Amino acid sequence: MAKLYLVATPIGNLKDITLRALEILKTVDVVLCEDTRTTRKLLSHYDIHTPTRSFHQHTSALELRQIKELLAQDKTIALVTDAGTPCISDPGNMLIQSIIADSNLSSRVAIHPIPGASALITLISVAGLPADEFTFLGFVPVKKHRAVFFKMIDESPRSIVCYESTHRIIKTLEELQSILTNTSRRVCVGRELTKQFETLYRGTVEEVLQQLKAGSTKGEFVIMIAP
Repeated sequence: MAKLYLVATPIGNLKDITLRALEILKTVDVVLCEDTRTTRKLLSHYDIHTPTRSFHQHTSALELRQIKELLAQDKTIALVTDAGTPCISDPGNMLIQSIIADSNLSSRVAIHPIPGASALITLISVAGLPADEFTFLGFVPVKKHRAVFFKMIDESPRSIVCYESTHRIIKTLEELQSILTNTSRRVCVGRELTKQFETLYRGTVEEVLQQLKAGSTKGEFVIMIAP
């Protein structure tokens, strides 16, 4: 039987990888990765020489079919994302859905999660905000549906977590500030989590904006907004 391993990789600090993940990456036939250059840095760091192959949002139907053919040949494959757990706000989910929907293949492929780092859970663990219930909204929309997105946050009875890029973090927080009915809602923003310049910003949206504008907006961001 073929095996597909969904392997979580570090979100910044290369030491944040599990022994099981390293074992899997060493022994599979091929590693599917979002960006082969990024994944090869990780593999090289641990002296792993497994072949890599691109799998991302622009992967063609032909390439997807070729990957499924490898599984039909009982190959073992590891699927990783550039950082964190694959298939969460990540194109890897397309492969899982395709396998499950394929009646000729689904019963012949064992899909195994190899858990590990996740930017989402990492921020929630240190935010100090209500986390018994939360809604994860993925990446903030770039253009379409932004108004609906922020309205959803404003009306949510539970904490909200989302991702944002270095180029839009200020704009997103400014829009969030303008739409929130309750401007005293607490926020925690994590920048460059687990990396050298890891920073946590806490307060109201206005207070966090002031902190960010006084510091650095370079890096990757995770935002958590309390209800």
